[in-house]
Amino acid sequence: MPPRTRKPSAPSYTVPGIKPDAAGEVIALLQDRLNALNDLALTLKHVHWNVVGPHFIGVHQMLDPQVDAVRLMVDDLAERIATLGGSPVGTPGALVAQRSWDDYSIGRADTNAHLAALDIVYSGIIEAHREAIEKTDEPDPVTQDMLIGQASQLEQFHWFVRAHLETESGTLLTEGVRDEKTAARKAKR
Repeated sequence: MPPRTRKPSAPSYTVPGIKPDAAGEVIALLQDRLNALNDLALTLKHVHWNVVGPHFIGVHQMLDPQVDAVRLMVDDLAERIATLGGSPVGTPGALVAQRSWDDYSIGRADTNAHLAALDIVYSGIIEAHREAIEKTDEPDPVTQDMLIGQASQLEQFHWFVRAHLETESGTLLTEGVRDEKTAARKAKR
């Protein structure tokens, strides 16, 4: 989902070679990514605690390294915001107020239901990350490089999730689905 529109404010200083107004735009993009990845880390931990079923242990153990990696990404984003002269906001209230997506909608459920819902979550996160990559090409290739590295890791985690949802013919159980609840229901069949 696209980030909520916020008017970025230019920092009073930034890194050499970037104009303050361009830095303000990049800071706004990074804050959106920071919010999305903070939310992802919490969602992954929620799934870790609420997954059940025959493949519980495999999924349960697959998620903790993802949580750790996403938390490192969050830290990198926050530090880049500060480097550019901004002030990263990592409070729960700000995240909820600024986000354009709903809370993760699946509680206690079997592995396929959670993995199908995570397929939708990862798709949205990666699409938005790729949009941020495109938007940082001109104003800040350093930020773009960081986002590219993060997108690579996120895409690998998405592959780990999708490997559980792929049929022998190479299709996904979640094919054509755009929301978590429908994905979870479809994966149970």
